[in-house]
Amino acid sequence: MSPSPCPDLIAALRAPQGMTGLLPGQWDRLIPQARAAGVLGRLGVLARPFAADLPRPAWHALEAGVAMAERQAVAVRYELAQLDAALADVGAPVIVLKGAAYVAAGLDAGGGRMMSDIDLLVPKAALGEVEAALMLAGWASQSRDAYDQRYYRQWMHEIPPMEHLRRGTVLDLHHNLLPETGRIRTLPEAFIDAAVPLPGRRCLHVPCLPDMILHSAAHLMHEGEWGHGLRDLNDLYALIPAQATDEFWTELSKRAHLLGLTHPLYLALVQLQRVFSLHSPLVPALPGPRNAWLDALITQAVFGVLPQGRNALTPFAELALYVRSHWLRMPVHLLLPHLFYKACKRPAND
Repeated sequence: MSPSPCPDLIAALRAPQGMTGLLPGQWDRLIPQARAAGVLGRLGVLARPFAADLPRPAWHALEAGVAMAERQAVAVRYELAQLDAALADVGAPVIVLKGAAYVAAGLDAGGGRMMSDIDLLVPKAALGEVEAALMLAGWASQSRDAYDQRYYRQWMHEIPPMEHLRRGTVLDLHHNLLPETGRIRTLPEAFIDAAVPLPGRRCLHVPCLPDMILHSAAHLMHEGEWGHGLRDLNDLYALIPAQATDEFWTELSKRAHLLGLTHPLYLALVQLQRVFSLHSPLVPALPGPRNAWLDALITQAVFGVLPQGRNALTPFAELALYVRSHWLRMPVHLLLPHLFYKACKRPAND
């Protein structure tokens, strides 16, 4: 594993009881790092069983992170109840994704998880009906720009983000796992078919566990959103069972091949090995290019959100991965005009 620029934070996420032995100077580094990485609430949840053994100021900081995450979880559950009621008559399954899914399913990965929006996936054939039902329930598109509307609706795997007019919550509505113009073709129908109904809900589902892991890996490795890279990698670490069996890894590999997500899974497992020392038998078995330089760039970007993780190579890594994310997203004949348009576009109030 590559040396971590923030060893205390990674050690705390891997073996939280070790926090009882941290010195004051280590806490002075750990709390800001956890806050910057978006895992302060997660760290607080992990520390709860031995909170009495922690320094009071440190525990109060962790407890504040937990309280904020729990308020978000309450809000997410409320929003999901409203969405379930609004979409119940559509007649199509509605799959809750990412952090909201972890919270709704009561998974360990949802404990202390911070969220900025809710992500849903629906069959493409039902997209128009679902969007209409959401609009009737008070949701509206955040973008009125004609180019952005065309960009999302013709080329991407989601429509433009929607915002509730009264509550201000943001919703991303997907119909595929990755962009339809992308270099990786996925099978959203198989993803939807394997989803598990949420108890007490009429139309809401969550992905099965292997698919949760695969979607999280695909989002992390292809979206280029490295500001949440360490948080999202920790999601994967929390989703994979601590004592994963051979049957678990076999099923995960089968689902990756079926959904077309073997390469993002490989990249994610390499990072879990490099950062969290989580070793998987799939790393040498999965197909795809073994690019040590790409693995190194991703590790650099994962830690780039932290001041201690940034160095002279970090801006290059972030730029290279940003370009890569667009290269994966669109063919050249669409990508170049898109980047040119974005580079030339001026704010409306200029």
